[in-house]
Amino acid sequence: MLRVIVRGAHNSSAARQALIEKIIRVDHAGELGADRIYAGQLAVLKGSSVGSVIKKMWDEEKEHLDTMEKLAAKHNVPHTVFSPVFSVAAYALGVGSALLGKEGAMACTIAVEELIGQHYNDQLKELLADDPEAHAELLKTLTRLRDEELHHHDTGVENDGLKAPAYSALKWIIQTGCKGAIAIAEKV
Repeated sequence: MLRVIVRGAHNSSAARQALIEKIIRVDHAGELGADRIYAGQLAVLKGSSVGSVIKKMWDEEKEHLDTMEKLAAKHNVPHTVFSPVFSVAAYALGVGSALLGKEGAMACTIAVEELIGQHYNDQLKELLADDPEAHAELLKTLTRLRDEELHHHDTGVENDGLKAPAYSALKWIIQTGCKGAIAIAEKV
């Protein structure tokens, strides 16, 4: 008997479920991290010229986290075991970047949201390659979240994030940490 394995639209249900679990687990971790970053930034910059800007982005991230919580429950996806560690690290990143001033906080926003926008794009490509019809709802949700994260990126640029001292080094450090967290959360 000849057996042909075809990738794409005929992906096995187990492989499809593994893809969904990986995406939801890592995106939940990312939205938890974003929630904690903005909480840390607002703790430092609440009364500043960007306090209301950070609060607005934080409110949107709370909704993103809620969306991911609902998706995790719907698809029976456990959170990464590193959620507590990521939560503390992200809050520290928020506080630390805000202690550098408005520009430091916004540089953090630019770095994180740029990377997350790219990450969402990669996930959208994976889902489209697997089966656009089977993933229609998830594609719609991730596209919306990506677009809102990229809007946060633009907000960081508009609020002088590129003027942060040692911006390139700061961006590299933040994105490297985020890439590490993504790699871990995709697996456990």
